[in-house]
Amino acid sequence: MGGPSAEHDVSLHTGEQILNALDTKRYIATPVIITKKGEWIMSLAGRKHSVKNIIPQAHALTALAKNTDIVFIALHGTFGEDGTIQSLLGGFGIPYTGSGMLASALGMDKTRASRIFRDAGMNVPAFRVVSADEIKNIDKKQMEEIIREFGIPLVVKPSDQGSSVGVSIVQKAKDLPEAIAMAKKYSPNIIIQKFIKGREVTCGIIDRIEKGKKLTVALPPVEIVPRFGAFYDYKSKYANGGSDHLIPPFDMPAETIKTIQDGARHAHAVIGCSGMSRSDFILDQNNKLHILEINTIPGMTSTSLLPQAAQAVGIKFPELLDHIIESALKNKSH
Repeated sequence: MGGPSAEHDVSLHTGEQILNALDTKRYIATPVIITKKGEWIMSLAGRKHSVKNIIPQAHALTALAKNTDIVFIALHGTFGEDGTIQSLLGGFGIPYTGSGMLASALGMDKTRASRIFRDAGMNVPAFRVVSADEIKNIDKKQMEEIIREFGIPLVVKPSDQGSSVGVSIVQKAKDLPEAIAMAKKYSPNIIIQKFIKGREVTCGIIDRIEKGKKLTVALPPVEIVPRFGAFYDYKSKYANGGSDHLIPPFDMPAETIKTIQDGARHAHAVIGCSGMSRSDFILDQNNKLHILEINTIPGMTSTSLLPQAAQAVGIKFPELLDHIIESALKNKSH
């Protein structure tokens, strides 16, 4: 948990929640904290008393390979969700929770994921990728072209961040330069996307092991009503009372709920996710569903959506963690 990304603090919170909820009769859990500088802090095995030490990455991975049955990944953002940690753990033969390296990398790369979703027949808001070189030379005329193409409001976001980091909804043309500057702080490439007016909904997927077989289960959709911002931004996600989560969405027909769940299953499958995922959608005013992105390591904080959706169908947090761990152990060879 932790890591060098902009989501370091959220990751620490996720890790703490997981550690506190794990069944101590079933698991012996030891935290591994990765600092913002990339240093690994963990309790070394074989000591009479557990002593935290900062150790090199290779030594940490070697120690994990010798002393760990499975690693529960609670890293968000760069290094955690982009396939990097998955590649490192896999290279040392260490089983881990969640999706493999390729699915993680695809899920984090919003551009590639959007293209995969579109090719798989899903509705994706129109978008344009602006590369690092293009951003350097973007001028007033090009910004006017962007506004003509997508209209106002429009969405500006980094191409490879989570937790709504660096995302802006541009309501006025004069605010576009500031939104681009904000997004490029977090990624060399940014996405300009058509704004779809409608209801924000998300749907979690968990893989359960029953009678030795893996079942992919869609949880109830959650409608998100932000209180602090115009959309489900960082503050709305993580501040207490930042948003209302309606499970199931109010006054939503069963057919629409099934459409959302089927969409989440489809996204989970086409990206190649394992263990769990959470897909975010907009249901527009014509009841048409548009996928925004997929999260391969959904948050596990007290305000997070996947645990709340699981709780709504009677799956308590410790049991949810059991399902994620059992799925990973069943699927050791990512």
